Amino acid sequence: MIREFQRSDTEQVMKIWLNGNREAHPFVSEKYWLDNFDAVQEQLLQAEVYVCETAGVIQGFIGITDGYIAGLFVDREYRSCGIGSQLLEYAKQIYGTLSLSVYQKNKRAAAFYFREGFSVLSEQPDEITGEMEYTMIWKA
Repeated sequence: MIREFQRSDTEQVMKIWLNGNREAHPFVSEKYWLDNFDAVQEQLLQAEVYVCETAGVIQGFIGITDGYIAGLFVDREYRSCGIGSQLLEYAKQIYGTLSLSVYQKNKRAAAFYFREGFSVLSEQPDEITGEMEYTMIWKA
């Protein structure tokens, strides 16, 4: 079931965020994710966030700010089960246009967004990590 994020979801969501970033971005220092943990947690409370939950377990979440997908993460145990697609479809029902940034080296995520109808708007280095990333867009 997809529902709005609640404060009580914070611990589960942040665990998925941290583990997901460690797994998907081995080319970025773990220190980077740990240094940004508190700031992301604060932003989480300000953003529009939806979680996919079954029997009290959050399997994944999507965070959106003004049509920009700040993050889409699925717990490792539930990947390749359609959770990410369900969360993205939910967002597509709300917004006519969605955009996001994804590291080019995160080939699995980039391929997922291409399959979901996103196209590359631009390519540029991330200002902080220096890693190349795509800015991608989807329009209804």
